[in-house]
Amino acid sequence: MTRAAASVKGMHPMNFSLRLIPRGVVAATLSLALLGVGAVAAQEAQAPPPAASQTPAAPGPVPAAAVASPDRKFDPAAATRGWLDSMPADKRAKSDAYFEGTYWLILWNFLLGAAISLLLLNTRISARMRDFADSLTRFKALRVVFYVIPYVLLTSVLTFPLNVYENFFRQHQYGLATQTFGPWFGEQLKGLVISLIATSLLLAALYAVFRRAPRTWWLWGTGVSILFLAVGIMIAPIYIEPVFNKYVPISDPKISEPILAMARANQIPVDQVYVVDASKQTTRVSANVSGFLGTARIALNDNLLKQCSLPEIRMVMAHEMGHYVLNHIPKFLVNFILIIGLGFALTRTVYEACVRRWGARWGVSGIADPAGFPLLILILSCYFLVLTPVMNSIIRVAEREADAFGLNTSGEPDGFARVALKLGQYRKLDPGPLEEIIFFDHPSGRARIRMAMDWKAGHLPPAADPVLK
Repeated sequence: MTRAAASVKGMHPMNFSLRLIPRGVVAATLSLALLGVGAVAAQEAQAPPPAASQTPAAPGPVPAAAVASPDRKFDPAAATRGWLDSMPADKRAKSDAYFEGTYWLILWNFLLGAAISLLLLNTRISARMRDFADSLTRFKALRVVFYVIPYVLLTSVLTFPLNVYENFFRQHQYGLATQTFGPWFGEQLKGLVISLIATSLLLAALYAVFRRAPRTWWLWGTGVSILFLAVGIMIAPIYIEPVFNKYVPISDPKISEPILAMARANQIPVDQVYVVDASKQTTRVSANVSGFLGTARIALNDNLLKQCSLPEIRMVMAHEMGHYVLNHIPKFLVNFILIIGLGFALTRTVYEACVRRWGARWGVSGIADPAGFPLLILILSCYFLVLTPVMNSIIRVAEREADAFGLNTSGEPDGFARVALKLGQYRKLDPGPLEEIIFFDHPSGRARIRMAMDWKAGHLPPAADPVLK
């Protein structure tokens, strides 16, 4: 797991991720909220590829507690604390403030989206947009498209102030963004165009299902949504992500060959590693596996090359390979069949009850009426808000599996710890247990470093452990 309304604003860089899960179905477009793929992935993190002579940054010192010595037993807990304490207190406080602020933004995005939906229904603006679309054509599929266009444009305008604050001013405030307003706004417009196309296609298909199967639409609608999601995953790396960023093969064999060697050892059919020009938008380090069914691509952003050492890069890319080898994309699709199916089934019951109660006031007649789309969005937004801990946990479990794969493949526990600290510049390093379950879609920095130190303890040579002497 975007660019207009909810999906453009709701997805945050998911370093070490599949960029697959919809983030904050707050708002504006069901399509990208369901797709949650590439249009957005590209915009989140990507700058000019480094020169061939550029080499990754040298690794920083390893905390004393994380160094195994022959005269004492290696303590993973102490080593983890040593890594965490190596981050200056002011940077920790800044990271905590940034990440904790996103908790409130989840709520504000939801409330804004709910308010917009209620506004469109109670003022009958949605009904008037439906009537306008009906007056333009007698073809029902085109009527849906002509409804979608003003809907997406209007909701994008209404959510724009929060979008600007959340994704421009706030990112600059914390030193995470590099774009001036003009280029940033230009990418928002590109995302808006993509959102219009994606939303029009998805809703034309869904409303065809609503018309033909008014009682079982939730079942067939789930199938249509999953189909669109799978197609989006396949086409995003090829057609959508390059709209926002340039992907070029890494020319330095000192970097590409160790990565390709790991890929060959794990039967991953790639012969190139790509670098994406993320630094024109962000300072974050990131990498990703994108694509599905033959369209897979391994890519890292140029910030990773500039800020990380080769052991760190190897660990990050081994993690991304774990997503491919462990079949996380197909597994996520199966999860989404269940999540979307349950959501649509609940939506059917609530939607029908709302239409019986307020349909006459809103000018909404039933599920096949496009004027009821804001109600559909409102119900699904509530559903996904409640499901936030579940969605985050599904992703977090997969990320933890990929972390373990990455450690076993790269053998770089200290490199993993260093990268976890870099991610900790904008992701809270040491949250409480309940906080991590609810709000973290990746393992916390503390959990990742502890995994790395446990792995390190388990792979020390016998001479380094006095207990084995």
